[in-house]
Amino acid sequence: MNSKNNLDYKKVVLGLSGGVDSTAAALLLKSKGLEVIGLYFNVHKQDKRIEEKSRKKAQDIADELGIKLHTVDVSDDFEECVINNFLLEYTKGRTPNPCIICNPNIKFKTLIDVANSENAHYIATGHYAKAMYSQKQNCHVICMGENEKKDQSYMLYRLPECYIMRLILPLGEVENKDVIRNFVRNHNLSNADAKDSQEICFITDEKSYTDYLKERGVDSKEGNFVDSTGRVLGTHKGIVHYTVGQRRGLGITIGKPAFVTGINSGANEIVIGENTDLFTDTIKISNCYFQSSNSKTFPEVFSKEVLRCKIRYKAASAFCRIREFTDDHIIIEFNQKQRAPAPGQSAVLYCDDEVIGGGFIE
Repeated sequence: MNSKNNLDYKKVVLGLSGGVDSTAAALLLKSKGLEVIGLYFNVHKQDKRIEEKSRKKAQDIADELGIKLHTVDVSDDFEECVINNFLLEYTKGRTPNPCIICNPNIKFKTLIDVANSENAHYIATGHYAKAMYSQKQNCHVICMGENEKKDQSYMLYRLPECYIMRLILPLGEVENKDVIRNFVRNHNLSNADAKDSQEICFITDEKSYTDYLKERGVDSKEGNFVDSTGRVLGTHKGIVHYTVGQRRGLGITIGKPAFVTGINSGANEIVIGENTDLFTDTIKISNCYFQSSNSKTFPEVFSKEVLRCKIRYKAASAFCRIREFTDDHIIIEFNQKQRAPAPGQSAVLYCDDEVIGGGFIE
């Protein structure tokens, strides 16, 4: 492996799926005079047909861009680290976000490995976020992109600094996805009108996540719908079919709109309540990760700062404060109640536009 001192600052390894975002990132990097090397990740251990189709799409775009494309088979590691976690979390009645597990452990780790082997200093992706040095945190951090509605910093909160300090995110300054499509179209590339990538890359558009779970042998047993007092209201079809906040597809009538307000995997029960029952002003997060290595000083550094928190990828950030901080958990208190924080999802903390860190909702 090459030492960092010998790496070429004119070379960058870019995660290239063949989608519009990574294509635009390649164009922007090339426009800065960088030599771009594409990297395609093979994650489809179960379906070789899908894998061949996906890789061809990436290769076709690499050819149009005039760049080299590496393919790395990460399917075994992806299965062990990402998919097994995905399956396990659903059996526990939790709602996982596989990208948050994949990014630090598979995608960016592989980008760094290939960059080192190619003597490239930089890595890059098509995420809508920024990477920069923070004076406040005294380290390199992920920051929100210009357009909060498109912002993907939430997905990157667990990246270690050694990755971030070599990371270029060309789309972080972009305010509108239409700008990206027009940019790609103006370069006469064939994927300018391709649809956006699916949220869970290993589940095809033809399948629901419950179809996928069943294929992989996860099909939980029927159990009881109960109210907050434990009174039985009916029969559910298995806890993997439900998530906190869900209303549609419950198949139960209680005389008013019914929502999933909790999942008790130990008792195999789905708790049903009203929409108002979904709101809370506090959450507990565990398995926390901080951008700064000085996480022990977190309460002192940020106790007087105005913080914000996202409790899911598409959610707007909400003002909050840290009410309790221990070695194994944080309790976050919001200025206004938040709807349906789902166990298994991440809560990500921000100071201004900088990611501080986050953890998994309990």
